[in-house]
Amino acid sequence: MPPGITTLAADAPTLSAANTGFMLICSAMVMLMTPGLAFFYGGMVRVKSTLNMLMMSFISLGIVTILWVLYGFSLAFGADVGSVIGWSSDFVGLSGIGVTELWDGYTIPTYVFAVFQLMFAVLTPALISGALADRVKFTSWALFIALWVTVVYFPVAHWVWGAGGWLFELGVIDFAGGTAVHINAGAAALGVILVIGKRVGFKKDPMRPHSLPLVMLGAALLWFGWFGFNAGSWLGNDDGVGAVMFVNTQVATGAAVLGWLAYEKIRHGSFTTLGAASGAVAGLVAITPAGGAVSPLGAIAVGVIAGVLCAMAVGLKYKLGYDDSLDVVGVHLVGGVIGSLLVGFFATGGVQSDAKGLFYGGGLDQLGKQAVGVFAVLAYSLVVSAVLAFLLDKTIGMRVSEDDEISGIDQVEHAETAYDFSGAGGGATRTTPPAPGATAAPTNKKVDA
Repeated sequence: MPPGITTLAADAPTLSAANTGFMLICSAMVMLMTPGLAFFYGGMVRVKSTLNMLMMSFISLGIVTILWVLYGFSLAFGADVGSVIGWSSDFVGLSGIGVTELWDGYTIPTYVFAVFQLMFAVLTPALISGALADRVKFTSWALFIALWVTVVYFPVAHWVWGAGGWLFELGVIDFAGGTAVHINAGAAALGVILVIGKRVGFKKDPMRPHSLPLVMLGAALLWFGWFGFNAGSWLGNDDGVGAVMFVNTQVATGAAVLGWLAYEKIRHGSFTTLGAASGAVAGLVAITPAGGAVSPLGAIAVGVIAGVLCAMAVGLKYKLGYDDSLDVVGVHLVGGVIGSLLVGFFATGGVQSDAKGLFYGGGLDQLGKQAVGVFAVLAYSLVVSAVLAFLLDKTIGMRVSEDDEISGIDQVEHAETAYDFSGAGGGATRTTPPAPGATAAPTNKKVDA
């Protein structure tokens, strides 16, 4: 994602209605990804946790939106302070931004850039929630979101995309969020689950998805919204780079579906709908950092590699003993690492920049830069997220009680259930006449529908 770039007055761009309209549409598409994620996660949990899973995503739309306006945009994209954070008083409350003021170096208003970036900030903590299914107090989760975006997401976004951010200045390529979004969220998820522990019945009770159609619907909405997420990250359509990213998004995702399903068939003997949906998300994650640097053939390689390796990675939680409920670590952390590192192999030097990967004569230079970005974000997010979870757990508590977890977090935390079964099983009532010669009154027997 290109950060703000200062240009000479003679080269100053003018507002483009086409690019502005395009970016507003992309912003709406990225917003749709958070409800899509809610459906994707909601279908993967058991019935008794469905509403809680939906709410853990939806609440991010409220909390992060307000914090972004108050100070988040300033911290992430304000004037650089020490290469680690931003700050511009004009961005506080979005109060000092002119209606027609353009984002530096681009043809879209600053307001449009701010709202596009807001949708990324909303989605990222929502991604973490899938790892914590079934067992976290809703109030604690809401407070964790507020703290996490403040001390983790906003600074990391500045590192990666902000003008002057140290990873941006190093030359790390992250087109739309492999490090800032997916590795960030995946590492945070791992840090939190290591603190709060496993679900009751982990590795003992069946914890199968309760609605695979809901999972597929969520995956489809994510796939659709991801075109705005990725192609929109070039902030315009003037040079064709966004178009390449759009194509690569589709290509890598399709390849990842095939890669995941092939692994699944060989390893387990079946092609599953859950595997197809998960493979799609793995491909979307992996191409996010790489899609502006690779060719469509490179996108196929990125997708297949991500599909297979992420499918392998989701089983690690059973071997290593950490309870990542919905495979956030296996898909988002691993997929983000794969996509970010593969830039160092497959970057052609002919799309978003002239940086070339190992397979295109660029040597190990870009791979080294990518590795620094990957492990810096991973380590920072893992440690800080674990500390935040520990502090919350020791003060207000992160987990519901064991009894509440067993009975169902939906009813306990939200006083609702996802499905009303009170009318289920109702059917026609028929009257059975007495046997010939009998004098007993007819009896009513219920017949199931």
